[in-house]
Amino acid sequence: MLVGIAARFPGFVAPGNLVNVFNDTSPLLILAMGQTVVILTRCIDLSVAANLALTGMVCAMVNAAYPGVPLGVILGMALVMGAVMGAINGLMVWRLSIPPIVVTLGTMTIYRGVIFVISGGEWVNAHEMSAVFTGFPRAVVLGLPVLSWIAVIVAALFIVMIARTALGRAFYAVGGNPSAAVYTGLDVGRTQFWAFVLSGTLAGLTGYLWVARYSVAYVDIAGGFELEVVAACVIGGISIAGGAGTILGTILGALFLGIVKNALPVIGISPFWQLAISGAAIVIAVAFNTNAGRAKGRIILKRAEAA
Repeated sequence: MLVGIAARFPGFVAPGNLVNVFNDTSPLLILAMGQTVVILTRCIDLSVAANLALTGMVCAMVNAAYPGVPLGVILGMALVMGAVMGAINGLMVWRLSIPPIVVTLGTMTIYRGVIFVISGGEWVNAHEMSAVFTGFPRAVVLGLPVLSWIAVIVAALFIVMIARTALGRAFYAVGGNPSAAVYTGLDVGRTQFWAFVLSGTLAGLTGYLWVARYSVAYVDIAGGFELEVVAACVIGGISIAGGAGTILGTILGALFLGIVKNALPVIGISPFWQLAISGAAIVIAVAFNTNAGRAKGRIILKRAEAA
């Protein structure tokens, strides 16, 4: 895709521009890491963008009211708020056995409503935020903004967690075959709960990074962004049925959407085509994954018959 874009606009693949594209994609990449583990457990979290928006609004309001609050406290507050909202989702799925899509649709609406209540529908603008608050994600270290470095670190941690920890293997086991997972001693509900907590924590972190980077907080922050997050996972090969996919695939899925979003205006295509392209990519990815799974199943059956 990059080669095709470069053929029409060579400046797009300049190192400086690619850094900007990656930085623009970093919030999506961070949220997609959390969504990946949720989908791996046969669940879905549609409240991530609302979680982001509520946490971001609270962080912005606290900074505007108390500019002297240390940045570390703001970051800790964002992480804790996000984790609590993720835990609420996880507990309702685990303890009340409510379908994840119903739970997260409900909490998504609740969180959006809470934003309006606490803010009164008003914005928190750049002049109300401290320089330290807005400057952190924009600071450049070794040629990359801190926001990009955070996305890289989160992706690296999730790669290690999935490949090298018992919790990472549990996500696959629970999503691949919940009944078999129970017989191996895994608590399916508890595993799904921790997936939601991870997703919520990253959404909270992204909430602060979002409002600090754009220097504005309002009711409809990241409206509809949850669909892009799910799209990044599915396009990257994460099976919507759970139990299959890789973190690397999710990274590539997020980069795909990030490049499409930034490249369409450059090559003269209306940005309104972005949703159509993303939707088509989702359908194609799901169809490809489904057919691949059926083919593997037939191969296994044929080998069994031959044996």
